[in-house]
Amino acid sequence: MHTPTETGPDAPAHDLRHHGDAEVREGGLTDLAVNVRAGTPPAWLKARIAASLDTLAAYPDGRAARAAVAERHGLPVERVLLTAGAAEAFVLLARALAVRRPVVVHPQFTEPEAALRDAGHEVGRVLLREEDGFRLGRGDVPEDADLVVVGNPTNPTSVLHPADVVAALARPGRTLVVDEAFMDAVPGEPQALAGRTDVPGLVVLRSLTKTWGLAGLRVGYVLADPEVIGALERAQPLWPVSSPALTAAEACVGPAALAEAARAAHRVAADRAHLLAGLAEFEEVRVVAGAEGPFVLVRMERADEVRVRLRGLGFAVRRGDTFPGLGPQWLRLAVRDRATTGRFLQALDQALTLVGR
Repeated sequence: MHTPTETGPDAPAHDLRHHGDAEVREGGLTDLAVNVRAGTPPAWLKARIAASLDTLAAYPDGRAARAAVAERHGLPVERVLLTAGAAEAFVLLARALAVRRPVVVHPQFTEPEAALRDAGHEVGRVLLREEDGFRLGRGDVPEDADLVVVGNPTNPTSVLHPADVVAALARPGRTLVVDEAFMDAVPGEPQALAGRTDVPGLVVLRSLTKTWGLAGLRVGYVLADPEVIGALERAQPLWPVSSPALTAAEACVGPAALAEAARAAHRVAADRAHLLAGLAEFEEVRVVAGAEGPFVLVRMERADEVRVRLRGLGFAVRRGDTFPGLGPQWLRLAVRDRATTGRFLQALDQALTLVGR
């Protein structure tokens, strides 16, 4: 049984605006801190984006991209909103929806809570526990919560919650926001809610950043009831998504791109298995079981010192103490190819030795 902890405005301080990119700003480090697929964007996508530069004199027209996203999920266009990355969607939700009792399920991506707090909301937290494998239970969320945010698969735990457990959080008068930014990295997307119209109050967020390497372009989208889409759209500035980003969005949801993403998801699963096998050799390292995303969460003593040692050995990893529900003994590791993982595991062995096993 879970024992969720709810906290209000006096919640323990966490740096909610710290993200993995901060770990690699110095340059020269092998990046296991940012969950963007390595080797992206692919050449064909860069060519499509480059060709769109000839249209920069015209204002962006998102109709084709919006229709393509709608077709990809089998939805009418009225249920789709294109955004400047999924992060913009969190800001729009915080500003546009009239909510009294928002709750964020942690540990997870911290921008939803940061956006809600910036908009003046008092935010409740539901803290899933390590003892339960950071798994979501049906009774974890307070009944009076009128906005609930949950990630699936969850960053940073890499836990993939069953779709029926997530959908069971829906209630009349409640907005259920499911962040599926990493769902396309899961082979077959078996627990996806994107495309569902039978879950009341459901809002699904998707990002094209992770699989396609478009963090610098900023492109994502929201899937929701047309009334919610309308409210969010009215809160957006004019022309929020650039023409190159719209071109990328249309390209990345086409049949050929979806097939490529599916192949990439299977490669990520194989590479993750290789990483997990290597980590299992270290008695000092405990991995959150059942990882399904393109990253894993690990616990070890003196992890903050290990992270510093790893930097000295040329590897950047993501600190875990900025996530509510975690502390300084946690690190998040992005899944990389077998060769990079092999070098990282050697560096980890050295780092653990240096801090004193």
